Amino acid sequence: MGGYVSRNANNSVSAPEHDEAVEGRGRKRTRDEEDTDSETEQLMRTPQRKKLKCTSRYIYQTLFVNGESSDVTIRALGKEWHLHKIYLCQSSYFASMFSGSWKESSESEIGIDVPDDNIDIKALEVALGSLYRDDVLIEPAKVVSILAAASLLQLDGLIQQCADIMTDTISPKTVCSYHAAATAYGLQGVACSCLEWLESNLMDVQRASLLRELSLELFETVVKSPNLFVLQVEMDVYSMVKKFVFLHITPSWTGEYKQIGKDADAYFRKLKSGEFLESDRGKNFLNLFQSLRLNHVINDQSAVRHLERDKIVPTEWLLPVYKHQWQCMLSLEQGQDQGPTTETVTPEQFFQHSMRCGRVMTRDTEYCWRWTGYNYGVDLLVSFANRLLIFRRNTVTHPVTASVSLQAQRNIMFRVRVVSYDTQGHVLYQKSSDITSLSLGRDEEIVVLNIDRHAPFPMRVSVNLLCMSPREESNQPPVPEPEAEPDNIEDRPGPS
Repeated sequence: MGGYVSRNANNSVSAPEHDEAVEGRGRKRTRDEEDTDSETEQLMRTPQRKKLKCTSRYIYQTLFVNGESSDVTIRALGKEWHLHKIYLCQSSYFASMFSGSWKESSESEIGIDVPDDNIDIKALEVALGSLYRDDVLIEPAKVVSILAAASLLQLDGLIQQCADIMTDTISPKTVCSYHAAATAYGLQGVACSCLEWLESNLMDVQRASLLRELSLELFETVVKSPNLFVLQVEMDVYSMVKKFVFLHITPSWTGEYKQIGKDADAYFRKLKSGEFLESDRGKNFLNLFQSLRLNHVINDQSAVRHLERDKIVPTEWLLPVYKHQWQCMLSLEQGQDQGPTTETVTPEQFFQHSMRCGRVMTRDTEYCWRWTGYNYGVDLLVSFANRLLIFRRNTVTHPVTASVSLQAQRNIMFRVRVVSYDTQGHVLYQKSSDITSLSLGRDEEIVVLNIDRHAPFPMRVSVNLLCMSPREESNQPPVPEPEAEPDNIEDRPGPS
């Protein structure tokens, strides 16, 4: 007669609780059980994704490798592939070919012209095979040729996979070939990553093979960049440029990298002043030497002597720079220039005219240093302690051989960056300040960057520093500077 309910001692009927359902044979279902059943029902009706690897392998082996049931034969580079139009149409290249009014749309044998020398049979095999499988394993050593094949066949997915691999595997051995390939095949993101890698690592990992492989155009871009990590001072950029030029004009040179500097010195010092840049061989490097920030090179006597002995940079270039530096010094000394500020100097001017300098901190300990050379009377001490990077305008507390300004306040502008890298030069940690202006009193110090505790060592410190107001004509050495009217000197834009 259906279900039953129990009676208590007083023969009263126990009504079920409001959150229970009475079932047959006396079993009660709780609300939690109802919710669980509902969730189970929903789960059973929800499609689940599971990759059938065996199916993918079967398709690749049977249809691509064995060519079973093929309806089109592709011939290229002396090899034939027996393939299937329905799979090939995943490629925009083939989809256009088979769906349009082209004669190939009705042919069962199609020859592909491969004009790109980067494409070989193996790369074309990988590119065509990618249409029959879910994943493709690409060796970094083969990625450029596979990218070329993927670009020919317009395989967007494979192109993106190549781009990701290239970005992840930039190194001293791959950066030049990757940049050339990225430029040729329109991978702007990869090209930018290569440039950023060179800006950050080139001066720290200089190698003869890398300098030789770099194109003149790319190297010049790196040398001009305000983001170039300069290991020590601008004079070191000049030394690197000289090695680069020497290696490119003497391709037969062999030897250890540490010998390049001496051999380059011997080569150039045999020439007359300016003779090299006027020669057919040297004219190609004219813009490269013009891009040097000579005003920050000649602030050290040993650097000046080195320039004069090398005889690469013509005297006509240096005289206007010497004149400019002298005017800057007088302007600051006599109070006509109060120094740069963010209100008077644009970011473009700052990056164009600032001195680039850097230092490597190999371990977590205390450091204190200064970058050598006359810096318009500002003896800037840099220290690192307790993960704080500190600037100090030194006047009397620390010994200094150069003369320093004793003005009550001096304005400077700077941007400081700290970066940690792995062994291949990829960023593990980075932190940067904004372009900042400071008015420093005598022996005043200030924290310019607080570095996180988890930042690993070794660590590179890169600083763009400006201690005088920039003048637009300061970095144009080949162009003679026009004579200035004495009454207008104080009204001219500030120096760099």
